[in-house]
Amino acid sequence: MRIDKFLKVSRIIKRRTLAKEVCDGDRVMINGRRAKAGTEVKPGDVVAIDFGRRQLTVQITEVRENVRAAEAKELYEVKAETFKTEGELPHLEDDPE
Repeated sequence: MRIDKFLKVSRIIKRRTLAKEVCDGDRVMINGRRAKAGTEVKPGDVVAIDFGRRQLTVQITEVRENVRAAEAKELYEVKAETFKTEGELPHLEDDPE
C-alpha cells in the first residue's frame, strides 16, 4: 500500500491529499529513508512523520485497504512522539515594512 493511503486509512492524517503533500514535502521517512507519496509500506516498516511542532514515529503492524475508525489504531504501534518547544522552532522574520 502507498504511504499516503496508509496515513489516511490509519487516520494518522485525516485526508489523503494532505498526506500526499506531507510526503512530497520531505517530512516522512520510512526505515530511515525519505519517502514520497507513492512509496510502498508493509508490516514491520518504521514511519517517522514531522508535523512541525510534533514528531511521530510508528511501526506498521498491519496493512488493510479499509478499516473502521475504532480499529484504525490497530494498524500501527506508536514508538515515539516528541514535541518541539518554542526555542527549537525556526523563527520567521517580521515583514520589514
